[in-house]
Order: sequence, then C-alpha cells, then structure tokens
Amino acid sequence: MEGDVRRNLHQVLDSLPEGVRLVAVSKYHPAESIAEAYDEGQRVFGESHVQELQAKHAALPADIEWHFIGHLQTNKVKYIVPYVAMIDAVDSMRLLREIDRQAAKCDRVVNVLLELHIAAEETKYGLTLDECRALLDAGEWRSLGHVRICGLMMMASFVDDMEQVRREMLTAADFFDEVKAKYFANDDTFCERSWGMSHDYRVACECRSTMVRIGTTIFGERVY
Repeated sequence: MEGDVRRNLHQVLDSLPEGVRLVAVSKYHPAESIAEAYDEGQRVFGESHVQELQAKHAALPADIEWHFIGHLQTNKVKYIVPYVAMIDAVDSMRLLREIDRQAAKCDRVVNVLLELHIAAEETKYGLTLDECRALLDAGEWRSLGHVRICGLMMMASFVDDMEQVRREMLTAADFFDEVKAKYFANDDTFCERSWGMSHDYRVACECRSTMVRIGTTIFGERVY
C-alpha cells in the first residue's frame, strides 16, 4: 500500500536508539517498495537470493548499500561481489577464501560478518563459538587482502520467550567482546554486532546490537 512503507519505516527508525543502524530487509518485496523507502532516505537494504538481488541492483539507484543476508553458496559469490556492500552471514573459511578471490578480480575489499550459531534451532546456519574461535586462531583470514571482517552476526531462536532470546543475544555480545579483545583490538572496523529482526529487535537493542535486520514490520508480508 502506498504510504504504508513510508509510515512503517519512520516508526522503526524512530524506535531505534542512537548507534543502531537499520538494514531494511527487502527480499521478496518489489522494487517499487524499496524505492519508496529509498525516497524517505533509507539506503541500506538486505537481500538473500542472488538472482533477485542482481535484478534489483540493476533497477534501483546506484548508491544503495546492498547487504547479502542469506546463506551464500561459494559458486554464487562472483555474481554479487562486484557491488555488494556487505556479506552478512559468512560461516566458513571456504566462503571467506572465495569472497577474497572474487573480490581481488574486481579490485575491491568486501566487508563481511561472521555468522554465529547460538540459537537452539538446528535449521540455522553459522559457526559455533568454538568453531569461530578455531577459524580465527588458525589465522589464515589475516592473509586475505580483499576481505574485511567487520563483526559478528547471529539469529536468535524464533520463540515467544524473550528471555531466551535475550540470553542468546547476550551470549553473542559477550563473545564479540572476547573476539574484539583477542583478534581485533587495534582494528576500528571490527565494530558490528548484528542481531535483531522484526519480532525481537527491541530486545536486540538492549543487547548491544549495532545493526538490526527488519523486513515485515516495514514492508508487510512478503510477496512470493
């Protein structure tokens, strides 16, 4: 509905504390809805399907910061690396290597977040805390000149129990502090704590999130 996106966007933005940025999750929503949010000043949008992102990137203004927020297969990296602003859900060294390889071809440095699996659901992707420690301890990431690790991302369990959600998010926040101190103490670009979606972003803001991914609250139910 014309106007709904505009109103919803401002309601969300007005509810975010200082220091928390909005990734407007536009997957499955038409370019017209993105344009409406763009006209209100929103520049950061999240997509999770490569073909859909390619079509929207071609159709919409060039200064949009596209975040790839879905599970990215290594064979699809080359299609988005030329223009994507951030890849939000890196869950393996193999994927990091491929992003680096493809970004080198474009002479770009691509920002990424490491995805943690803290939630109780088995269906979610991501590194366990020990797997993330092992990846960072191994140190290969330090030699990748075309990837910049900017922080951590996680999705809390999709449950009504907000205390469980809070526990999971605080686990991620404490782990961020550990990783920051041990591996990125002198790196100002390692600063992002990305958790919080439409149903739990208010809790996320209380759990030291710096970046929330909100779609349904802004754009309504998805158009498949």
